[in-house]
Amino acid sequence: MKKLVPALDTSQAFFTSYEKDGKFISFYGDNHPYYAGSVVKAMASAKNGYKKVAELFADDIEQTERNITEHNVDAIKQREQELEEFFDMLHENFTAHVVQVNKLTPTIVEVVVRAPYPAKKFQPGEFYRIQNYESSAEVVKGQPLVMEGLAMTGAWTDPENGLLSMITLEIGASSRLMSRLQVGQKIVVMGPTGTPTHIPENENVMLCGGGLGNAVLFSISKALKQSGCKVIYFAGYKDGSDVYKMDDIECNADQVIWCSDTGNEIAPRREQDKYYRGNIIQTMLAYQEGKLGDKSVTFEDVDRIIAIGSDGMMRAVKDSRHTIFKQYLKQHIAIGSINSPMQCMMKEICAQCLQKHIDPETGKETTPVFSCFNQDQELDRVDFANLKDRLRVNSVLEKLGNTWLSYIVGYEH
Repeated sequence: MKKLVPALDTSQAFFTSYEKDGKFISFYGDNHPYYAGSVVKAMASAKNGYKKVAELFADDIEQTERNITEHNVDAIKQREQELEEFFDMLHENFTAHVVQVNKLTPTIVEVVVRAPYPAKKFQPGEFYRIQNYESSAEVVKGQPLVMEGLAMTGAWTDPENGLLSMITLEIGASSRLMSRLQVGQKIVVMGPTGTPTHIPENENVMLCGGGLGNAVLFSISKALKQSGCKVIYFAGYKDGSDVYKMDDIECNADQVIWCSDTGNEIAPRREQDKYYRGNIIQTMLAYQEGKLGDKSVTFEDVDRIIAIGSDGMMRAVKDSRHTIFKQYLKQHIAIGSINSPMQCMMKEICAQCLQKHIDPETGKETTPVFSCFNQDQELDRVDFANLKDRLRVNSVLEKLGNTWLSYIVGYEH
């Protein structure tokens, strides 16, 4: 059996000290510290690393070549059967296909896919990269409707049946194509990736969800309750008709405060839950001032705030903590799930998701963060002005893509 020895050249250190039953852990791409930081270096890691892997199987390779030379039919058939079983396992666990496409609101769609291994490995706060195949994409007027890779948070997973749910807002051409996926269609599901949200024990936690951000909080709030936390949940929407999956919000929150800027009022379904007409900051203030009745958690008792929504909504939560809520809040942790533009989603490779950070004490720029590596970032350190500018960079291309898709499919969105 091969044994691991310390590497004299760190560029060749592809294995850790972990070994069990003759199996080792290998590092490639961004996971190898020597090759991290660029796509070219990540590719080089595979070019150099495969030689080290081949060395581990030198005896097996030699035996296989000997069997072929000696025409050992039984050994060759056994080898072929083992390979076939291995590829069948890969196909079963890593091939994803669409199970359901559910229209939750006029602009929000849920896609449920069967992807056993990605579903099994999911932890609250992580996300996936989803994309369709050009070879099986819908073709309209001679144009294949191919979507770009989208960052999609797992709303819920069913590891036993290999199912995972992803929810998106139809705002761009690619996100609009989600609703056109067909049941049974094979798609690309990469992940889960990112860093799981830290789940504390026995804390008082305030969740602030804005629109689509509420889907991200489904799994987080569930994990918080399972960890003994008390959860006060502010669920904000632009329009009351945008509400979806109320059951998933209610079942893992001690109290839900619903709010909407316009449209229909949201009718609370539990005695302790309330509704307020206004944005999420106005609603939080009304709650703290006692205008919404009994409070399950007062602001003075909050240990942690998790805000997930638009960049504007998360910035408002950040700023309000130091202004209108300063007199109420004790020292606490405040986290936001930062929705930087993403491309590769492979953790510290392409830098499309790089987020500027500022020291809250000095105001000086600090080390930026790759949001695809860790999307949960301290609200007080995030440069939200920079984030807003980054999110607007592709706005012209997004408008062109939307217009083209509307023309192709024959309707306006």
